[in-house]
Amino acid sequence: MHLSVIILNYNVRYFLEQCVLSVQEALAAIDGEVIVVDNNSDDDSCQMMKNRFPEVKLIQNKENSGFPKGNNLGVEQAKGKYICILNPDTVVSEDTFSKILAFAEKQDNLGIIGCKLIDGTGNFLPESKRGIPTPWVAFTKIFGLYKVFPNQRLFNQYYAQHLKENQTGKVDILVGAFMVMKRDLYLEIGGFDEDCFMYADDIDLSYSVLQKQKNNYYFHETSVIHYKGESTVKDGRYMKRFQEAMEFFYEKHFRKSLFFLVVIKIGILFFSVVKMLQGKPKANPLPESYIFFSSNEILCEQLCSVLKNKVAFLDLKKEKMVNSCLVSKNKRVEVILDNQYISFKKCIEILETLKHKRVTFKILPKSTHFIIGSDSKNERGKMVKIK
Repeated sequence: MHLSVIILNYNVRYFLEQCVLSVQEALAAIDGEVIVVDNNSDDDSCQMMKNRFPEVKLIQNKENSGFPKGNNLGVEQAKGKYICILNPDTVVSEDTFSKILAFAEKQDNLGIIGCKLIDGTGNFLPESKRGIPTPWVAFTKIFGLYKVFPNQRLFNQYYAQHLKENQTGKVDILVGAFMVMKRDLYLEIGGFDEDCFMYADDIDLSYSVLQKQKNNYYFHETSVIHYKGESTVKDGRYMKRFQEAMEFFYEKHFRKSLFFLVVIKIGILFFSVVKMLQGKPKANPLPESYIFFSSNEILCEQLCSVLKNKVAFLDLKKEKMVNSCLVSKNKRVEVILDNQYISFKKCIEILETLKHKRVTFKILPKSTHFIIGSDSKNERGKMVKIK
């Protein structure tokens, strides 16, 4: 078997369904398997998997064993030469795995391959590629110096800004939402460290691979949607988690840094004050109009009823291309994409093409009765049932 895709799930039943659908499409021409590990969800994730995807291997944990252990359990049962660690709140293109595996086969001393991640509004996620978070690099991240001096190597290493968004190349650290590597290498380094704190598991795995003299790569030729499962607002709680993660990483691989501890304490105080002054985040305003890209006009009528708003119908039998002139960016617009007629790859391309602060997106996954997406990288995402 060539590829095993490991998806660790916890209480994101609808995102999981869409993710597995996209993965199955991407594995159509590949000798591969999907393994879903559920960390004791209390929604109906497992029942959905049994009903809709009986062919998918499902591992049901009786407790929430955490990200590292859950993925390690999945890899233990994987049969593929390669494995892909994949978040359930992702959507892959139909050609994502074929492109990644073709690239992998050409590399010597292969470590981990990551790809171009975008959020639910089509914007690039800079954590797709990162550098080793030494105390100095962490300092430039905490105080935003990487934004002020994006072209200066002294300040731009946290998000590996030596590589552009659309440039493939070697990087040090990749994000755990999407990682492809050889299963043998994963097992050789012991997989994810089960003692790891939040925010450090993927850093630790990436660095452990580098220690084996392997090369990690950022691969830009395929884009994957990553709906951000947890708010990325940089408040005091976030900074506390960041501190715990970095302390774990330093204690394991380096010596503890007094410089970093002082900086992080200042950072926690700074962001706590900023958060207090900002107050509660404002809710995103509702769309002023909706456009449904489909060939099913009856579904459009159902959406009008559910959304309690007029939904413009764009018949894909007549409109061969979805272009920016069809979407007015002078008012808030929500674009709804019918996956029955639009491939996941095309959905992703539309997000990247039409991205704008006034445009939001939802996908209607094929053979489902819900639309799903995210209006901001700072929120968990939204699902609306059609029936």
